[in-house]
Amino acid sequence: MSRPRIVLTRRWPAAVEDVLRERYDLVANADDHPFSADELAHALATADALCPTVTDAIDAALLDRAAPRARLLGNFGVGFNHIDVEAARRAGLVVTNTPGVLTDCTADLAVMLMLMVARRAGAGERMVRDDAWAGWAPTQLLGTRVSGKTLGLVGFGRIARAVAARAHHGFGMRVLYYNPSAVPAAVTAALNAVACDSIEAVLEAADFVSLHCPGGAATHHLIDAARLARMPAHAYLINTARGDVVDQQALIDALAARRIAGAGLDVYAGEPVVPAALKTLDNVVLLPHLGSATHETRTAMGLRVVANLDAFFAGREPPDRVA
Repeated sequence: MSRPRIVLTRRWPAAVEDVLRERYDLVANADDHPFSADELAHALATADALCPTVTDAIDAALLDRAAPRARLLGNFGVGFNHIDVEAARRAGLVVTNTPGVLTDCTADLAVMLMLMVARRAGAGERMVRDDAWAGWAPTQLLGTRVSGKTLGLVGFGRIARAVAARAHHGFGMRVLYYNPSAVPAAVTAALNAVACDSIEAVLEAADFVSLHCPGGAATHHLIDAARLARMPAHAYLINTARGDVVDQQALIDALAARRIAGAGLDVYAGEPVVPAALKTLDNVVLLPHLGSATHETRTAMGLRVVANLDAFFAGREPPDRVA
């Protein structure tokens, strides 16, 4: 029997591509270009499994047009709001993701953003690179202390809990959170975390607000102008979740008017486009979606996809099935 054909929409770590090449008829993306809609449609029509990433929009129109031969979407990432899951289900496609393996690295990056924006690390690094540093001065690039402050988390899943652990045990921070479902008492006790009954309650009380909710219609512009107005003027917003969770223009307006102190962003509403207005602001740190970008995590993500492929094509239930 011929081996199942697997199409990758982007380059993956070499170690993972090697494993896939050994087990499957692999079609890799040699030059790592983002797939067009035509390329996605062709891949769906000619492969047994398509392995997309967050940059690939797999919507109902694409699936209707493609008449998929593919039977599995092995998503490279934990978030899957770029996939119309209901349309995929109607087209007979199983959808999997890669939960768990990127928790620590994304939590590390959220804390890094918090530290960078509070301590003005980006501005300081640009000053040195631009040869604009004239030496130490008592009032130069004064920032905000992180230790001992209050961290508010919107969403309290794996990544948020990992951020809370770093903040509480590492920086002695008080931890507040809002989560739509109940959290085990043992989890909150270990982190000395306090549940709030609304997002507004978190925003009003926190010095740093970190977002950890999925993207999609239910959370589109969850943080809008009205909710940004609930934050104290000294507070910072951190987003490592999905760009469309925040009303980007409302955030730009709040930052420009100094209605909040600053923001640390790893995700954007229209990636890879970042609004020019954001780039001009000195109270925001901007990263290019690096949350899981370590050798260890990206390899683990790829191997998690491999495990789902192996199970599916062996006739077993994929361990990370979401649809």
